[in-house]
Amino acid sequence: MARTHCLITMLVVLVAGPAVTIAQPIIIDHNDCDITTLTQAAMQKAKDNLHIGYGHTSHGSQITDGMTGLVGFANGGGKGLSLPTNFFAWNNGGSGGALDLHDYAMGGDVGYYPDWVNNTRTYLNNAANADVNVIMWSWCGQVDDKYAAGTLNSEYLTPMNQLEQDYPNVHFVYMTGHVDHWDDANNKAANQAIRDYCAANNRILFDFADIESHDPDGTYYAFPHDDCTYYSSASDSTADGNWATAWQGSHTNGVDWYTCGSAHSQPLNANMKAYAAWALFSEIAAIPEPATLGLLSLAGLALLRRRR
Repeated sequence: MARTHCLITMLVVLVAGPAVTIAQPIIIDHNDCDITTLTQAAMQKAKDNLHIGYGHTSHGSQITDGMTGLVGFANGGGKGLSLPTNFFAWNNGGSGGALDLHDYAMGGDVGYYPDWVNNTRTYLNNAANADVNVIMWSWCGQVDDKYAAGTLNSEYLTPMNQLEQDYPNVHFVYMTGHVDHWDDANNKAANQAIRDYCAANNRILFDFADIESHDPDGTYYAFPHDDCTYYSSASDSTADGNWATAWQGSHTNGVDWYTCGSAHSQPLNANMKAYAAWALFSEIAAIPEPATLGLLSLAGLALLRRRR
């Protein structure tokens, strides 16, 4: 028992510190929705090195549905892409050269506290998931309620920080919630609080709401809803239009955008989130690993997780 304890202590010392934080925040938002700016090498590095567990409910499926549709879109030369066939393929396990992404890896979404925390620990403590080095959670519609109730810190930011401390070999991706015109003030305040925290503490953020507030040309919509309709003010109940359907209607399907699933929203929204996801994975894969992390074996990590 004493020798096992010493091994666990050694592993904790090896991974503690450098892997918990990054030198500067990684903020993925509407500025990262141009798939043509990403290099094949950067995306290939993500495919070679990342093992991603993703927990979400319906809104979060916009990312993975968009990623699924991107495969055929790129194969057909959409956006002028010229990459190997099925380059954007993904599956649980990364078979066939695909990105290793375990969709619905953990039940529920990040709005269900403490379930999301417990489900994360259960997932990472499973020796079968010892190679997982990225955890993503998305919101459904609870971020504004958490802010209004004063629990955004205690039920999201603080537990996420604790997970980062407890699993320093894993990169945790923070997310803003989807936009909500019908609770505009709380929604904006909650999402800004998450942005501010990630910027101040060098965290990784996928800014779901910011993507929904801009069309592909960068036009900003101050009062949007999650289906991409937009309004003149927070109190306006009559939409001025829908930025996604308008953009789709003035551009060519299969060339400029592609049809795909997009729960509660429009295909273009999921397109943009798929592009942003690949930007996210490329950025994470580019983070330098502490030299000590290379000393750890998967068996050692599995032992550490089982003993927690």
